[in-house]
Amino acid sequence: MELRSDALSDEDLVAVVLCGGRGTRAWPLTEDVPKPLLPAGDRPVLEHLLEIYRTQGVRRFVLATGYRGDLVRQWASHCQLKHDVSIECVDTGEDCDTGERIRRCAPLLGGTFFATYGDGLGDVDLLSLLAAHRAAGDVVGTVTTVPLPSQYGTLEIGPDERVLGFREKPVLADHWINAGFFAFERSVFDRWPGPDLERDVLPALAARGRLRAYRHHGFWKSMDTQKDVAEMGRLAKEGGSPWLR
Repeated sequence: MELRSDALSDEDLVAVVLCGGRGTRAWPLTEDVPKPLLPAGDRPVLEHLLEIYRTQGVRRFVLATGYRGDLVRQWASHCQLKHDVSIECVDTGEDCDTGERIRRCAPLLGGTFFATYGDGLGDVDLLSLLAAHRAAGDVVGTVTTVPLPSQYGTLEIGPDERVLGFREKPVLADHWINAGFFAFERSVFDRWPGPDLERDVLPALAARGRLRAYRHHGFWKSMDTQKDVAEMGRLAKEGGSPWLR
């Protein structure tokens, strides 16, 4: 996949990818393989993820490893993208939380950096994300957010309790969730309030008014369960990689 014509040109931009969790919700597929290395078509989901960033100009990656980090390092040394990008693995420990994994990568990061989960794909416009992040002025973090995709079908019910219809797994447009694809300033580490990104760091930034949201309306999907793994594989084989812009 070639570079986009509007690709990012900042050679110091680094993307941290969280690759260290045990992926318990996808068990037993993750019994011996870390979730980012589970296949989406004929390649690991991690490779598809790095390609999202690579095609938009990011050339440096830091993989925050943990559970079965040996396999992630082995993959990084042989992946198809290794001739186009720099990939460095940091062993952040098997039992670290997400925030602590990012903090342990801090020595390798510049003034502004990206971060994301190793199991979610989306056609996020990184140039627009970065522009929105920088335009916000005094924020030190920006989180990409998407409308909540419901895993259940919903009923439309009339005033007399008659069922009017069904909606199969709708997107709940009034509810926005964390989709990863973060942009951070290095100064975020000056007040890093705890080890968990979702429970400690992001709520604390929000409470201080230092976190903004970047709304993404395009494709996004996380690979949490065995069912998600199968669906991601189907999309990779039949859908023409909808996560690439």
